[in-house]
Amino acid sequence: MNPLTNQFFHPRITTQVNDRLVIIPTYNEKENIENLIRKVFQLTPSFHILIVDDNSPDGTGNIVKNLKNEFKETLFLLERPGKQGLGTAYISGFKWALEHGYEFIFEMDADFSHDPNDLVRLNDACQNGADLSIGSRYKSGVNVVNWPMGRVLISYFASAYVRFITGMNIRDTTAGFKCYRRMVLETINLDKIRFKGYAFQIEMKFLTWKYGFNIVEIPIIFTDRKMGTSKMSGKIVYEAVWGVIKMKISSWFKTYERSPY
Repeated sequence: MNPLTNQFFHPRITTQVNDRLVIIPTYNEKENIENLIRKVFQLTPSFHILIVDDNSPDGTGNIVKNLKNEFKETLFLLERPGKQGLGTAYISGFKWALEHGYEFIFEMDADFSHDPNDLVRLNDACQNGADLSIGSRYKSGVNVVNWPMGRVLISYFASAYVRFITGMNIRDTTAGFKCYRRMVLETINLDKIRFKGYAFQIEMKFLTWKYGFNIVEIPIIFTDRKMGTSKMSGKIVYEAVWGVIKMKISSWFKTYERSPY
């Protein structure tokens, strides 16, 4: 950490021509990954992609390696030895993005539950003053397709629970479709992020909010995956429910200061 700026130092290896990077964690996503990559590369403005693959047994990583021959300068692969959790995948991706000089860093699921076209809208929000833009399912009603009602209710009231505990004025606190400006990720100590599952998404929003960054929610339509298998588990839900309380209590004993930009 730089004591003069309250920022965590991430040396830049090189500066890319494109300053937008989409990080996509994968584990057994062979049915989706090629189509998703091709769809993102059709967008304007253009985006680079970093796949963080946890040694998928179904060969997802090999599919990406083959595509790298076609997209040599825009597609990148970070391979990890095994399944280590969504949060650690994104942390690894964030550090890679900062080291390689990207300014706008996106999170997106690999299963088409996030419409790639909405990357443009998230980018526009950050280009126009947002430090964190969130693709929100609950900004304007409930915009979820193909989820059973029970799961919709759990997700909706989970966000309400997080708002109540933390005080954040964010409608979709568990959303995983986001764009960060690099200064947000440079300010947060990524090595201190505690959560590994979907609670990671809550923790990152909470820290962004505590540091006083500008957060904007963009309404999206979330469509449940049509191919592949969901990674949701009871352990992930438990972490989110009890972890939020611990996170809030812990925040009472910390200060959140950042350098002026």
